[in-house]
Amino acid sequence: MTVKGIVIGEDGLQRCAWQGNLDDYRRYHDDEWGRPVTDDRRLFEKICLEGFQSGLSWLTILRKREAFRAAFAGFDFDKVAMFDETDIERCLADTGIVRHRGKIVSTINNARRAQELRQEFGSLAGYFWSYEPQAAERPKLVTYEAIVANPTTPTSTRISKDLKKRGWTFVGPTTIYAFMQAMGLVNDHIEGCHCRVVVEELRGKLARPRARVA
Repeated sequence: MTVKGIVIGEDGLQRCAWQGNLDDYRRYHDDEWGRPVTDDRRLFEKICLEGFQSGLSWLTILRKREAFRAAFAGFDFDKVAMFDETDIERCLADTGIVRHRGKIVSTINNARRAQELRQEFGSLAGYFWSYEPQAAERPKLVTYEAIVANPTTPTSTRISKDLKKRGWTFVGPTTIYAFMQAMGLVNDHIEGCHCRVVVEELRGKLARPRARVA
């Protein structure tokens, strides 16, 4: 039986079709996408790269990820927060990344906002995981149709509004939902994908980070 949104790889395993059975995209799908992340640096990296993706494909960004890491100090937001005009010009001259002044400036701005978020909540992880959707917001079955029909959610909209209020940029609801999917705040591997069960097990074992209460 063929399931829409699922493809079978040469290894016989069923996967979400978006990875296209491309070696690097398949590894990203199998080893990273949807697995819960609680590391602040990885969370910051992903939200910035999702911003750079705007108008492009994620595969384009993925294939430039190491160059982005080199350009942005491994996405250590304490270091990026100190970037100045010289760093902006350096990034604009870097052919390995997406040379978009607005997105480069946004990354530096968001690094400073990330410091503020950490100061208030103890960690970026504590802040973002406090928004993990309740079961009632999630589809009963994660199908291709359900994913396509919901590029944003009430939670991604709430996060987007709150971040924008705090001065973050390039954090629209669609960008935030893609971030949530990738960082494991939700499990959007389609029913039938072999990774869905793996991710559910990881989420079940996860000790959720807690936001600091003032």
